[in-house]
Amino acid sequence: MLNQIVLIGRLTRDPELRYTAENGVPVTSFTLAVDRPFKNNQGGRDTDFISVIAWRKLAETVAQHLKKGRLVAVAGRLQVRSYDDNQGIRRKASEVIADQIRFLDYGKNGDNNPSSSEEELSPETEYSEENVPF
Repeated sequence: MLNQIVLIGRLTRDPELRYTAENGVPVTSFTLAVDRPFKNNQGGRDTDFISVIAWRKLAETVAQHLKKGRLVAVAGRLQVRSYDDNQGIRRKASEVIADQIRFLDYGKNGDNNPSSSEEELSPETEYSEENVPF
């Protein structure tokens, strides 16, 4: 069986870094705007807004270096989970659990140098380091 997804898109907001209550594991979430590969009836492209979750060192690195509007590639797996909303209605949520994230552009204030702007981020790697523009 295979559950693998690769996306390229822009962050719709700054990543949110949190820590789990039980053991303090870092987790970051953000939404990625991904254009569809075909045009709609009006000649434009529709956009999907996809939730992405990163864990541990990858979560900390993403929160430190990425901001709204940045172009990234995300590789990971699709996770679908169920939950009950405030009215007790059963809902489903789909999200990508990131294994790797690659920065594909420079930050607006030049916060990445050319050698690190396309650096691949993965959980095993250690690092020292309301409109989305399309």
